[in-house]
Amino acid sequence: MVDLDRADPDDADLDMADVGPDNLAALDRLFATERSTRHCWCMAFCRSGPAFAAGWYGGGNRRHFEAMAARGPMGVLAALNDEPVGWCACGPRARYRAAARGRSRPLTLIPRADDDQVWLVACLFVARDARGRVALPLIRAAVDLARRQGASAVEAWPVSSSTRRRPEWAHVGREATFTRLGFTIVGRPTPDRAIMRLDLSG
Repeated sequence: MVDLDRADPDDADLDMADVGPDNLAALDRLFATERSTRHCWCMAFCRSGPAFAAGWYGGGNRRHFEAMAARGPMGVLAALNDEPVGWCACGPRARYRAAARGRSRPLTLIPRADDDQVWLVACLFVARDARGRVALPLIRAAVDLARRQGASAVEAWPVSSSTRRRPEWAHVGREATFTRLGFTIVGRPTPDRAIMRLDLSG
């Protein structure tokens, strides 16, 4: 069995925090480093296509994120020397129903009966200078958050480890990273994508 509490060498230098209303400013600093995150605010899979597009400019997606954060944690933020370097969006699968309705083919194949009990690691974003060192501890922290919130399992939808170049969907993570943390494949909707799951009920 994989020990999710085992620290990797990089973990000791990282501070992890659940993201809610009190630390949105730090998340804003991280998102401001790239155009896509600056406008997306991880709402692509939480809102309908038209609503997400309308919120791309003018701060609509950020305001929607803030409203959701007032109701519960939206994910995990990693900081190094007080500077935000990584983000993992995670929450009950019910939060990401916009993706399941067709915005992401892998999610359309997941049975929906337990959407409120099963969590999804929906997205990862790591600052350029920290890439290659932060994703694994971020996912570990996301699993810990899910467990504390009473989730029965955590799912992910990463790209295949056989993909050599950084793929377009790199923000969903790599299969090998989730495998290291004990996730197992429960479906492969396309050759380069997997549906993976970690049971927390044991």
